[in-house]
Amino acid sequence: MTFNQLGLSAEILRAIQDQGYSNPTPIQAQAIPAILNGKDIMGGAQTGTGKTASFTLPMLQRLQPYANTSVSPARHPIRCLILVPTRELAAQVFENVKIYGNHLPLKCTVVYGGVNMDSQIKDLRAGVEILVATPGRLLDHIQQKTMRLSQVEILVLDEADRMLDMGFLPDIKRILALTPQKRQSLMFSATFSKEIKKLASKILKQPILIEVAKRNSVSNLVTHVVHPVDRERKRELLTYLIKFQNLEQVLVFVRTKNGANNIANQLKSDGISATAIHGDKSQPQRTQALEEFKQGKVCVLVATDIAARGLDIEDLPHVMNFELPNTPEDYIHRIGRTGRAGTKGWATSLVCDDENELLEGIEKLIKTKLTKRIITGFESKEAANLNAPKNISNKKERHRHNKGRNNVNTHTKNKSILETNLKKHIYAKVKQSKEPQDPLFNHPYVPAKDSPVKNKLSSDNTNLDSRSTNANKYNSFHINRRKKEDLPALFMPNPINSTK
Repeated sequence: MTFNQLGLSAEILRAIQDQGYSNPTPIQAQAIPAILNGKDIMGGAQTGTGKTASFTLPMLQRLQPYANTSVSPARHPIRCLILVPTRELAAQVFENVKIYGNHLPLKCTVVYGGVNMDSQIKDLRAGVEILVATPGRLLDHIQQKTMRLSQVEILVLDEADRMLDMGFLPDIKRILALTPQKRQSLMFSATFSKEIKKLASKILKQPILIEVAKRNSVSNLVTHVVHPVDRERKRELLTYLIKFQNLEQVLVFVRTKNGANNIANQLKSDGISATAIHGDKSQPQRTQALEEFKQGKVCVLVATDIAARGLDIEDLPHVMNFELPNTPEDYIHRIGRTGRAGTKGWATSLVCDDENELLEGIEKLIKTKLTKRIITGFESKEAANLNAPKNISNKKERHRHNKGRNNVNTHTKNKSILETNLKKHIYAKVKQSKEPQDPLFNHPYVPAKDSPVKNKLSSDNTNLDSRSTNANKYNSFHINRRKKEDLPALFMPNPINSTK
C-alpha cells in the first residue's frame, strides 16, 4: 500500500514526497482511513513507528476546506487542538504539522510554558486553525482570554496514557468542558493500560481501537542488556562503558533533576562531554542542550523522564538507564528513543540490588526476560543470586558445581539440625518420666485431726472430699478456740482485799 491509496489530497501527498516517504507504516495505514471517516480513535503503536503522522495527515485533510489566505482573525478560528504532555513533544508535533501542511494555507502555532507569552499571544490573536499546546500553558491563555475553543472540531491527545494520568486529569477535564460536545476525539500512545482504556471510554464516542503491535510491547530491533552493579559504582561503570565501547552518542536517563546535573558534571570531570536536560532548565537551555546533542557537539545527554516522551533523535544508537524508572511503562518510552524507523539500537540498564523489584516489573510488563551481563571488576555484592546467562564462559561449570555442592551441604546441615533437635526432645521426655514423684508437691496440704505437726501429709488413699472436710473442721476448731494464757503482772488488776 502507498500513500496515494489512502485518499489524501495532492498538496499533502506532495509534502509527504518532499520528506522521501512513499509507503505508510502499519499504524498509519489503519488510522488514516478511519480518521478521514470521522471516527474516534484509540491508537496504540510502538514509539518511532510514525504515530504523529498517523493523526497529522488525516487532520490536515479534514481541515483543508477551511484553508484560506485571509488576514482576518475571524477567518482562522481554532478548529483542531492537539494536547501533549511536554514542551519537547509539543515542539516536535508542531514541526510535523508545519512540514506536512507546507502546501496548505492553514495557520498553526504552539504554546507551552517556560517562555514568554507575548509572542504566543500575538500568534493567537492573528488567528490559527491548528493549535499544539501543553495543558498548563493552555489554561494560562484561557484565563487571560487570548483564545476560544468553542469551534474546535478535532481534539487530539498525544501520549494519552500520561495525559490522562492523575496529574493531568483535572486540567484535561477543564479543557474538555470548553470544547463542543460534538467533536472528533483521537487518542494516541505507545502504551494503553486497562485503566486508561476505561477512562478513555468516557471521553471517546464509540472509539475504534487500533493496535498494530502487542500491548506494552517493545521494538524487536532493540537489544536489551542489564549490568548488575553496586549503586556506589554506577557512575564509574557508566564512564567505563562509554570509553571502553567508544560510544559517541548516548542518552542517559536518571530519576531526579539533581541526579541529572550531578551525572553530567561527573562525566565532564572524567573527560566525557555531557549536558543535562530536565524540568528546571529554561526552554532556551533545553532547546540548546537538545540541539548540541543532535549535532554531535556533546557525547552524552543526561535526562529525566521528561525527555522520554516524543524526542525524535535520528539514528540514536544507545540509551542507558542509569536508574530504572519507577513505573514499568516509562521504560518502554525511554528505550523508544532508539531503534526507530527501522534502525537497530541498544538499551543498557545499570541495576543495583534494590532495583531488582523494578526490573521484575519491567520484565513482567514487556513479557521478556532481559539479558544480564556481569562486567569483570564491577560485580555487585549480590551478583551470585542473579542469573547471568552470558557471564564468562569458563566459569559455567564451576558455578554449576558450586551450586550443586551448596545444595548438598544445605540438605546435610538441615538434616543434622533436625536429628539433634529430635534427640534433645526424646531425652528430655525420658528424663522427665524417670524423675521421682514428690508427694509434698503433688498433693495439697491437709493436717491431721490430733497433731498437725506430726502428721504433715494425709494418706494417699484418703478421699479428696474427706480431706477437704477434715481441713474445714480443723480450721474451724482453731479459729474459735482461744488459749487462755497467764497475763504478765504488769497488766494484772489490783486485788480488792490486798494489804498495803
